[in-house]
Amino acid sequence: MTMENISANRSFGGWQRQYNHYSETLGCSMRFAVYLPPQVEQGEHGEPGIKVPVLYWLSGLTCTDENFMQKAGAHRIAAELGVAIVAPDTSPRGDGVPDDAEGAYDFGLGAGFYVNATEEPWAKHYRMYDYIVNELPQLVQQEFPVTDRWSISGHSMGGHGALMIGLKNPQQFCSVSAFSPICNPMQAPWGQKAFANYLGDDREAWRQYDSCELIKIAKSVPPILVDQGSDDQFLTEQLQPEKLVRAVASSGLNFELRIQPGYDHSYYFIGSFIEEHMRFHASHLNK
Repeated sequence: MTMENISANRSFGGWQRQYNHYSETLGCSMRFAVYLPPQVEQGEHGEPGIKVPVLYWLSGLTCTDENFMQKAGAHRIAAELGVAIVAPDTSPRGDGVPDDAEGAYDFGLGAGFYVNATEEPWAKHYRMYDYIVNELPQLVQQEFPVTDRWSISGHSMGGHGALMIGLKNPQQFCSVSAFSPICNPMQAPWGQKAFANYLGDDREAWRQYDSCELIKIAKSVPPILVDQGSDDQFLTEQLQPEKLVRAVASSGLNFELRIQPGYDHSYYFIGSFIEEHMRFHASHLNK
């Protein structure tokens, strides 16, 4: 797999870079961003750089790889902790990739929902689950000075993706966190629209991508941290954290969900707590 470096910016002693590569999984060109902390570089006196663990970040509806990297303020703490960050796009893109016929923001381009679509015309390109779990990590391991210690986090639709992927792959990720996740997409308008179009009418197929359903059958999970703002405009209709609380309570698994008073759905919320999430992940990545 070949990559094209399309941007590079020095940040807190490390490097923020963007790359294009052709994805065999998605059948199109994909862009992702990576922050490499200063620990990977050779020291000024010739000390060798080291390999570092990786945090994968999944963004929400309408976002790209750029939103988190530019707005969250994570580089400073990643540089201190010696953790790389990889931020993929939220869906396949390109002239041949289908989009919502009405141009809606909550489906199609920018809204891959981190599932493997089985319905046409989406099945050819919308396979974000396989891309995040398999293809992208393989490329990152091949091209960058990183270890095989990975964690995953995300926001909103990306929070759904992080929780779901972490629950389905507990041996692959050392820890999981989420900001404002869509907790029970089978019962939320955003999730119902996406699942019906990508996966068809079989609700058993939907269960494979719903965190509340996955918790019910989980035998073990990585350590999980979830933050939710009490003043989030999508709290009641779309996010439904109370359903996640009930699912966790019945499972007895290791899980912390915090309601943060006064915070909304924005990157101001993410920026306020990203350091705590980064330290949470580092504590497990470095064990």
